[in-house]
Amino acid sequence: MSKKNQHPLRDAGTDRTAADEVPVTPQTQAPAYKLAFNDFDFLCRDELRPVRLQLELLKPQMMLDEYGVDSTIVLFGGARIPAPENKDTARTKTLADLSRFYDEAREFARLMTLKSKQSDGRENVIVTGGGPGVMEAGNRGAIDADGVSIGLNIVLPFEQAPNEYVTPELCFNFHYFAIRKMHFLMRAKAICVFPGGFGTLDETFEALTLIQTGRMERVPFLLFGRAFWEGIINWDALSEAGTISAEDLDLFRFVETADEAMELIENWGDATARSDVPGR
Repeated sequence: MSKKNQHPLRDAGTDRTAADEVPVTPQTQAPAYKLAFNDFDFLCRDELRPVRLQLELLKPQMMLDEYGVDSTIVLFGGARIPAPENKDTARTKTLADLSRFYDEAREFARLMTLKSKQSDGRENVIVTGGGPGVMEAGNRGAIDADGVSIGLNIVLPFEQAPNEYVTPELCFNFHYFAIRKMHFLMRAKAICVFPGGFGTLDETFEALTLIQTGRMERVPFLLFGRAFWEGIINWDALSEAGTISAEDLDLFRFVETADEAMELIENWGDATARSDVPGR
């Protein structure tokens, strides 16, 4: 512990060690005797959910602060999109065709990490969901640039073990989706969304809603793959129905390549409104 954090009260870690050294008796072995913060059965009770939510918010926050991460670039996208060299293993032809976005995500992350290193790696750090597919590509691109990246994993029954490219010191794990989403957006300076499924759509629309309602400042919001996105969502129908405003369609832009994304982020303040883009 550094001097500036020293205080006159006994350290909790010291008491935890001391508690392990007491004599073995019926009293010391009873659940009631355990220190509350060292009692996992107690911490996992329904009544302690507010405490667990707070812990999941604080742990990554404190560790990212200590690491010096000031801002992030968010990559959302499907776990099932394979690397091009593995596209023959894709479960559908569409997924195989979408494998090109693995390379675009990887290249975008590489270029953005090179830019991040100009600020000693404190700004524009790549953050992904930490899993396979597009997430792996993002973390892999950061490695290509000899940089670091963040992985925000979550406990799922499938598809969600950390990929090998996440910086180990920045590889987090979550139980609560809500807290994980907060950490995606708390430092976000841009959001890049690649083709994906329910999880990607959930993350996309939640972020767009926060920006639309003014709960989050507007940042570059890029959807990779116009054909994919317009094929699954009729954006104009939402506007024509009046369920969103016409100007809400200008909250995001379509891009196809990493280079295009880098240029658009760099010039976001001067970006042409989506409604004025030829070929819309």
